[in-house]
Amino acid sequence: MSAVWRASRAAVKRRRLQTFVIGLVVLCSTTTVLLALALLGAASDPFDKAYAAQRGAHTVATFDATKVSREQLARTARQPGVEAAAGPFGQAVVDIPKDWLWMAGGTLTVVGRADPAGPVDRIELLEGHWATAPGEIVVNWSAQGSPGTALLGTELKTPGGTTLTVVGFATSMSKSASAWVSPEQVAALHPASAQMLYRFTDASTQAQLSASLARATTGLLKGALTGAQTYLTLKDAFSALADSYLPFMTLFGILGLLVSTLIVGNVVSGAVVSGYRHIGVLKALGFTPNQVVAVYLTMLSVPAVAGCVLGTLAGNALARPILKVAFTGIDVGRASIGDVSPWVSVACLVGMPALVLLAALVPALRAHRLPAARAISAGGAPRTGRGLRVQRMLGATRLPRPVSLGLGQPFARPGRTLLTMAAIVLGVTTVTLSTGLTSTMVAYDNAGREDAGARIHVTSGGPGSDRTPPRLSDPQIEKQLGSLPGAKGVRARALSQVNMTGQTQPVFADFYRGDDSLYEHTIVRGRAPAAAGEIVAGPAFLTQRGLKLGDRVTLELNGRKITATVVGQLMEGNARALEATWGSLARLSPGAHATEYTVRLVRGADAQDYAEAVTALDPGLQASVLDSGNAGTATVIAFSTVFTVLLTIVASLGVFNTVLLNTRERRRDLGMLKSIGMTPRQVVVMTVTSVAGLGAVGGLLGIPLGIVAHRLVVDHVGVVDFPASMKDVWHAPQLAAMLLAGVAIAVLGALLPARSAARMTIASVLHTE
Repeated sequence: MSAVWRASRAAVKRRRLQTFVIGLVVLCSTTTVLLALALLGAASDPFDKAYAAQRGAHTVATFDATKVSREQLARTARQPGVEAAAGPFGQAVVDIPKDWLWMAGGTLTVVGRADPAGPVDRIELLEGHWATAPGEIVVNWSAQGSPGTALLGTELKTPGGTTLTVVGFATSMSKSASAWVSPEQVAALHPASAQMLYRFTDASTQAQLSASLARATTGLLKGALTGAQTYLTLKDAFSALADSYLPFMTLFGILGLLVSTLIVGNVVSGAVVSGYRHIGVLKALGFTPNQVVAVYLTMLSVPAVAGCVLGTLAGNALARPILKVAFTGIDVGRASIGDVSPWVSVACLVGMPALVLLAALVPALRAHRLPAARAISAGGAPRTGRGLRVQRMLGATRLPRPVSLGLGQPFARPGRTLLTMAAIVLGVTTVTLSTGLTSTMVAYDNAGREDAGARIHVTSGGPGSDRTPPRLSDPQIEKQLGSLPGAKGVRARALSQVNMTGQTQPVFADFYRGDDSLYEHTIVRGRAPAAAGEIVAGPAFLTQRGLKLGDRVTLELNGRKITATVVGQLMEGNARALEATWGSLARLSPGAHATEYTVRLVRGADAQDYAEAVTALDPGLQASVLDSGNAGTATVIAFSTVFTVLLTIVASLGVFNTVLLNTRERRRDLGMLKSIGMTPRQVVVMTVTSVAGLGAVGGLLGIPLGIVAHRLVVDHVGVVDFPASMKDVWHAPQLAAMLLAGVAIAVLGALLPARSAARMTIASVLHTE
């Protein structure tokens, strides 16, 4: 083994360029694969661990207290399929003013629990103590971190005259309530609902959860169950943003793995084939066939391990900011995103070197069987006659001789050519996918801005605000904003936290009036809300609540209820928010007024001048220019750009390795051609042409694959439902550019070895003849 190590180390030092190429290919490939695996793992593991630690409820069920007794609900906990249960707990809806604990005004779902422990939904207390006495309340703090003690003691006066004092902050992975009080206190609030928390033995799918709940509630009066919330809904909410990145991250990861396998196999097999003379010398010196195999496997393992370690470090460094962006805005208990899971790093550290060794094993076994005399005499040139018929056919054409010779070279090494072309095809697929995603995301970012006018966001001070209240009333503000120079339309907005029957999670409702043109490009199904009792929402909101167009829900605010119908689906939207008309707000909260306004300016109007005019209009108004950028758009474009660059580099390295091996194998032929008059420029043309044709064919094959991959990605983004106009982004100029991308990848990889071949002198090549 000492001799094997010395021979391997000498081979690594002698073949520095080849060693560098193998290490760089493995580095880029490892980084690409690790990023995809990290996001896949982070999408579910943190939630599952935190949910199991708190014994989260599989289903939070709400019942009509007038149709079912506490004894009947207690019996549901003993039904078949119920693993554990907690409750029944009284559940009431309490109105809260705007800016109370920085919340939007509206309603709060309050549940009466004697303590935070129990067999199901163990609530984690963050600050203060549990509510055990009358007049005490513990608020669910959804944000990550702790609110601190400064907010303890905040009072809430209910419409019934009861004053509740905040004595603690807690968090529940089950999202079973917005706040908790003692059972005695909730009785004083006259609860109209009762809550049960279940854990079922069969709870892997939504169908199993529904069946388990149906068995548990068998025998109850029809209509007693008013709503149910499952943990799968919370899990979807947890990973909603990350899930939108997963389709293309997974696809890029698969592309990266395929390209890596092809290029590593090509580079490694080429290293063995080009070293046949070295193999013969080793065997002549007394190395056994097994030792020869060990020399080559060790020689290739050194750069592979180095590239894998560096790629793993680079992937971990890139994964942290990527995961931070992907999980921004998570609002589900204590689940948090840390570093990349250790198994991901271990899989890359073990898997990538194993891939290199597997790719090297087949050609190394060929070296094992090769006799020493044949290996020394064979050199690295292809066998006589391989591709000769094609070369003769091309020579009979009117193509310039360097071009015809270059086009015939790939047929001399068909196996190597196929591997190289496959890498180019995947490279073009990646470029096409990235271009399509960028075009789709740019169109998505510009939705509602087709008139090219700026958007101004105006807020007004009021009760609970530390700014000066406006002198103008709500209707006067809207009228004055529309009359200022440059204004094209004004849209007023009021935000309230409402209660949706059967849902324990708070629902935020945006009520709009005025300029409805903003709906023209954001409604993908159905229509915009036009009358009281009509709502629209994004795909995440509808999916997580099992709603579809035409479904009816009940909204409650300030003790008033309204039945609303889903009439449209937005292209995208907050998973916890819906949108409704001003008429709906008038029925739920008469006298409510807007606090925010969106002003659409005409094309060419100066946004800063308009903002200054708003400030001069009323000191209580604050105007800001809405940024046209979107964090999600920037993230997708950044991700796709990083992966495209990585995979393009890897594909180009594969071409570089192929051309380098070809030129070294054909040193004698190049010397002969130069001796009969071929110029260095013609050598470059011949060498580049040998792979440019592969690039063109790779482009033709990679473009349709990239288009299919693009449609696959944009059709499976859970938080956005792209309209057809944003998916159909392919036009003749773009397709022509994609075709040239294959040629560009090939030329980029071939240029350096082609120039090196052109500089070779005749004497240095033929001095042994």
